Amino acid sequence: MTRPPGQGPLAGLRVVELASFIAGPYAGQLLADLGADVVKIEIPEGGDPFRAFAGGGYGPHFLAYNRNKRSIALDVRDDVGRRAVRRLLEDADVLVENSRPGVMDRLGLGYDTVRSWNERLIYCSVTGFGQDGPDAHRPVYDTVGQAVGGMLGQNLEPDRPRIVGPAMADGIAGLTAAYAVLAALHARDRIGTGQHVDVSMFASVAAFLASEASLWHHTGDRGGPRRRPSLSQSYAFGCADGRVMTVHLSSPPKFWQGLLAAVGRRDLLDDPRFATREARIENFEELHDLLAAEFARRSSAVWEQLLADHDVPHARVNAIDEVFAEPQARHLGLELRLRHPTQGEVVTVAPPARFSETPWSGLQAPPVLGEHTESVLSEVGLAGGSADPRDSHRGSGSDPF
Repeated sequence: MTRPPGQGPLAGLRVVELASFIAGPYAGQLLADLGADVVKIEIPEGGDPFRAFAGGGYGPHFLAYNRNKRSIALDVRDDVGRRAVRRLLEDADVLVENSRPGVMDRLGLGYDTVRSWNERLIYCSVTGFGQDGPDAHRPVYDTVGQAVGGMLGQNLEPDRPRIVGPAMADGIAGLTAAYAVLAALHARDRIGTGQHVDVSMFASVAAFLASEASLWHHTGDRGGPRRRPSLSQSYAFGCADGRVMTVHLSSPPKFWQGLLAAVGRRDLLDDPRFATREARIENFEELHDLLAAEFARRSSAVWEQLLADHDVPHARVNAIDEVFAEPQARHLGLELRLRHPTQGEVVTVAPPARFSETPWSGLQAPPVLGEHTESVLSEVGLAGGSADPRDSHRGSGSDPF
């Protein structure tokens, strides 16, 4: 099979993505950023639903998770489309899919079937609850994954519960899937065969909360929205200019001492309510209110200087647009600008890891729906880019699905 030249640590690997929304596509994008050739298969009618999440077919939500991929439009529900998918999978290294358990089997693309075509394939399934068990077939989106996995229980204020924040469960599941695929690829080099990688949002979120789970198992403390901040001595204070400043002291005494020096309250060093870390944890709310009154007297710029002078871990709370204005963001090149030949400029977040010997480069803007159908299908021997295997002379690959 002809594959486009690639760069990065995963150059030469082909990933087929049959996934939509966030978790599966995020895993695919992480692999694409590392140099893999990721072929995203989308239904012809509208493609990945995330394309139109904010209107249009090239919306910002889709752009966030589909960089550096090639899109082909195939209806995997009919025989012609499934045969074309088979051609791709026969010589692929990885399949990423995020359908509910049983859907891929009904499409004739279940693991056992696909393995019979290509025993070296890493078949990664990303689901809400896994492939089996009492909850396997429940519908799941990010908030459900956060709720059942324990994350919302750590973040929601019980007196006024309200969902806030980004799609953490989706992101964690996508990261888990990408690292699991890399492990399975390494194992393939050792044992000679691929395998099924089963990643669930539920397990991924629960594993992410390892510290909270360990605290409960060993002390009976169930945590909650104020528990980790009290243990880690993390604070958020409003300043005189309306900005919010955060401070994270952790356990080294020097940071507590530095904070009091910056605030001008060294007297609190001898206050029995706060003299030890244990006392500060116990009296967290009282200490927070006391310090909040001090921070309200000065602007965030003054506090940034004072806290920096005393080497206190701190940060002003940035809105998303301010992240990319940070000098360190410019130094790291976090704002990545890509140009699509028909859609214009796409601005996204650059891959976070840097490699000294196999750097990522030549990243491409997310594709429009079906942009690469003809070229990809031609690479697998379907003449003229046709999804109908009768147009090819590949031989055994044209056997009935």
